[in-house]
Amino acid sequence: MLSENYQLNISNDFTTYEFESIGPKGSITKVVKYSEINVKGYYNLGFGDKDPLTGYICDLSVSNNNDSKKVLRTVAATLYTFFSKNTDAIVIATGSTEARTRLYRIGITNNIELIEQDFIILGLKDTHWEEFKKNETYGAFLVMKKL
Repeated sequence: MLSENYQLNISNDFTTYEFESIGPKGSITKVVKYSEINVKGYYNLGFGDKDPLTGYICDLSVSNNNDSKKVLRTVAATLYTFFSKNTDAIVIATGSTEARTRLYRIGITNNIELIEQDFIILGLKDTHWEEFKKNETYGAFLVMKKL
């Protein structure tokens, strides 16, 4: 899954990752940002296009640069580096839309055997977390590094 991903630029604190999506629409800067939420040790995984004027991350952009699998592999690759510096962290991820959350679920499903070698994945089903299962609909995902 992670064999073909984009080159990452990583911040000194290992919470921000930038890369260039290359495709028919040119080069689009993507950003993955891990932000600690109001529970110590829990981080939100934010992801989107970097606005070239403001520098802000837009998680609603639809760039259609014909490289979505490579982009998702690159986002997944950031987890390895993030967890190498934050071994006890717990990462929560959800799409900014229902369609994006579904896309993430499909990406996890297609690579679950590889993912489960290094990570524990839970899915948010209604009001509780459960072990990730294929063909289930989830509202969010929780990722922990296996020790």
